[in-house]
Amino acid sequence: MSWKLDETVETSAGMVAAGRLGSGPALVLAHGWPWSSFSWHRIIPDLTSRYRVHWYDMPGYGRSDKDPEQRTSLDVQAQVFAEMLGHWGLEEPIVIAHDMGGATTLRAHLLHGCEFDRYVLMNVVAMRPWGSEFFDHVGRHVEAFSGLPPHIHRAVVEAYIKGAIVNDIDAGDFGKLVEPWLSQEGQASFYRQFAQADESYTAEVEPMFGDLRCPVKIIWGEDDPWIPLKRGKALHALIPQASFKTLPGVGHLPQLEAPDLVLRWLTAFLSREAGH
Repeated sequence: MSWKLDETVETSAGMVAAGRLGSGPALVLAHGWPWSSFSWHRIIPDLTSRYRVHWYDMPGYGRSDKDPEQRTSLDVQAQVFAEMLGHWGLEEPIVIAHDMGGATTLRAHLLHGCEFDRYVLMNVVAMRPWGSEFFDHVGRHVEAFSGLPPHIHRAVVEAYIKGAIVNDIDAGDFGKLVEPWLSQEGQASFYRQFAQADESYTAEVEPMFGDLRCPVKIIWGEDDPWIPLKRGKALHALIPQASFKTLPGVGHLPQLEAPDLVLRWLTAFLSREAGH
């Protein structure tokens, strides 16, 4: 497996587990909630044949620190993204973002001055409103959920993740998505992410979307149960310079549900001359 986390980086939000592989132009993968960098593992091998690919687990996620005293909200994640680019010495990488990786990298670009060569936004959290009724409910009752017995917590995590997917994915892949949240610290961190969700972090940058300073491609799984296609179209309306591609029959996790299709459209966009 090309995906691995063999690097640790100390950031302002604690230790981050990271990896990088390949040669060529720099490319950074930004995951979202409740995922980890593992969610990219099926497209990493192809990308590393042409790019120097970088990935990491956000603080509070995957194998990175899950310190109960450390905030891991979107403002913090944007700062950490900027720190990771600095750690890797990347001045203008290609960035591919999914889910809350979208809000994270948008804030890094628009508020922290991070420059991108090209930018892909895939089924991203970027605009209000975001979060389901369940998402809102858990956020209001975090303490009650944090105390769930492990077997019930596991069932909640599995049901939550299944709710994002409309196509069968490999059973091993599904297990790896669930696994980071099953330890005692993982369970606590899982519910902390609900509690720290705040739409003000996207509201702050929504008026700035027309000011993106690089070529942008929006890719959207048409059948996303979490962030409907109309939200993707609304995002495109705020980034008129972006190109927009929908993926029929694909849900919220295109990189695991339809990796070959994702790679086809990534290749078409990334192989063009920057700015064209």
